Amino acid sequence: MNIPNKCPSCGGKVVVTELCCTDCKTSIKGSFELPAFAALSQEEDNFLRVFLAARGNIKEVERQLGISYPTVKGRLESLLNKLGLGSLQAEAKRRRLEVVERLERGEITAQEAIGLLKGLD
Repeated sequence: MNIPNKCPSCGGKVVVTELCCTDCKTSIKGSFELPAFAALSQEEDNFLRVFLAARGNIKEVERQLGISYPTVKGRLESLLNKLGLGSLQAEAKRRRLEVVERLERGEITAQEAIGLLKGLD
């Protein structure tokens, strides 16, 4: 994307303050947050495009970009964190572990644990 996401003067956060229709020239003024994807660097944007085009196939991403498997995984993890999605997997894991711990303490039955775990998927 060519949208600046930081102030060139102080490095602060920028917002869009006006939108304009290219057809009728109607203007909308306000304060609009940029989408998280606008904060991606050119390299991150390119990686995401290749990853999506490869439909998440890491071997294909390796081949397309000429980088190693650990590099692909590292870039993917970094991208997820930058977009605020890195914690989703950790949160799901924490909730599954919580169900297992409740089962071990005898607070719930095995059937209840199975139901809870299925509900997390």
